[in-house]
Amino acid sequence: MRLPGLAELDDLGRTLVMGVVNVTPDSFSDGGEWFEPAAAVAHGRRLRAEGADILDVGGESTRPGAARVPVEDELARVLPVIEALARDGAVVSVDTTRAVVAERAVASGARLVNDVSGGLADPRMAEVVARTGVAYVCMHWRGHADVMDSLEVYDDVVADVRDELAARMVDLRAAGVRAEQIVLDPGLGFSKAGTANWPLLSHLGTLRTLGRPVLVGASRKRFLGHLLAGPDGVLAPPAARDAATAAVSTLAAAAGAWCVRVHAVQATADAVRVVAAWDGARAVDSTAGPVSTQDETVQEAFGDDEGSTT
Repeated sequence: MRLPGLAELDDLGRTLVMGVVNVTPDSFSDGGEWFEPAAAVAHGRRLRAEGADILDVGGESTRPGAARVPVEDELARVLPVIEALARDGAVVSVDTTRAVVAERAVASGARLVNDVSGGLADPRMAEVVARTGVAYVCMHWRGHADVMDSLEVYDDVVADVRDELAARMVDLRAAGVRAEQIVLDPGLGFSKAGTANWPLLSHLGTLRTLGRPVLVGASRKRFLGHLLAGPDGVLAPPAARDAATAAVSTLAAAAGAWCVRVHAVQATADAVRVVAAWDGARAVDSTAGPVSTQDETVQEAFGDDEGSTT
């Protein structure tokens, strides 16, 4: 699906890779490592060289329990980094829930707004997105970082997230945001601390029925730490979750995700290219006549497109 302002990404023929550039002292994964603007710009350039298609610059941590930062601090953190990376020719996204930060970031060169609140945290966000016309990631969200874990109550997490995102789309459209601007994100880890994330990943096709591209942001999150916990129950630390993140990226790409958002780019950049080559070969095979008995056995073991939930 083509999104406004991202023409150079339209014809890559694969899932996109968004590299995370945290300009924060307290992010759960790499807080403080790239806090100075020069370090953040250098990090963004490295991620781009490793294969990132989009650089997502954020100045406020959304880790569980994080306190909000003053808007002036957020602006001071992200604007110099966005300006420098945009001058390099990078496709830059701003990770913010604040309309004023989104507006200033777009003026500084950002071409995508990645809002983890889906417009719920700031009533002006939809108006800014509509007026600027930029692509907009609308994530499933129920509350700020300091309260989100208490809001993990679902009857059916897949159906509930789909319905809540559909409601957000209705509200955004009513505020003037065009459908073609919207990307949907299931909000892994946000009011979903553990096992609730897996059904969302295994049923990405349910979200895609809403008719918009889907972004998956699983990188280094708690549910992967739980999955990889040691015999003592201690969660695997964030940096030890990169191989699992790459595995999720591969499966998400195979399920048709528009983009995957990651901290460590190289493995995921390779993974999405493997998926594209695999799918391309399958497309060629589908025109080549009946499959062999061996191929039929493989299809029976792993399923085919018709029987897949994604």
